Amino acid sequence: MRAIRRARWWLVGSGAALAPAAALAQERVPDWGRGMHPMWWMWGAGGIVMMLFMLLFWGLVIAGLVVGIRWLVTQGRASGDSAMQILRERYARGDISREEFEAKRRDLGP
Repeated sequence: MRAIRRARWWLVGSGAALAPAAALAQERVPDWGRGMHPMWWMWGAGGIVMMLFMLLFWGLVIAGLVVGIRWLVTQGRASGDSAMQILRERYARGDISREEFEAKRRDLGP
């Protein structure tokens, strides 16, 4: 019984000791050439694609912020020609006569 326990612990211990050897066996250092790892420059072949998508993402974020801020700023403005609108309101209330309205409308333009 003791022998079986020893053998079991010996197998478990040797397996734990040899486990990193499997990972080291997969390392292919000679294939890299001149000691450069293929992922050291620009994250490999997909590095340029990743950089372009990053630039596209941040470009869209910045463009969205600019469009959103411009939209918020224009929400407070009155639509149309505000000077002509004020002139029409004054004429409708009777603050100015028809002749004054026509003269000021000509001054403001079409």
